[in-house]
Amino acid sequence: MIAVFAALSAAVAIGASAFGAHAASSPQAAEWLRTGGLYQLIHAVAVLALLRFPVGSGASWALLGGSVLFAATLYAMALGAPRWLGAVTPIGGTIMILGWLWLGWKLARAA
Repeated sequence: MIAVFAALSAAVAIGASAFGAHAASSPQAAEWLRTGGLYQLIHAVAVLALLRFPVGSGASWALLGGSVLFAATLYAMALGAPRWLGAVTPIGGTIMILGWLWLGWKLARAA
């Protein structure tokens, strides 16, 4: 099931980045869409790659969930949501960092 969510996440990332490149309402909105798309796409691909390793399940969910939260807040602000929503963005980033640390811990224990 995580593969389906990762594929959908990658599709959203590409769409958001393309929208930012061609139709964003301001340079700041374009940057938010680009940044969100980049982080979301990288983590979607990482999650798909982790499917080959049995130790990465929980970490994969953290990576995917964190990247979606991170990107979604940037996308929302680019589309006109209140700027205070940007205070939520670092929570997604923190979840991504924890996901990578979790993965490293699991891989070290499996070695």
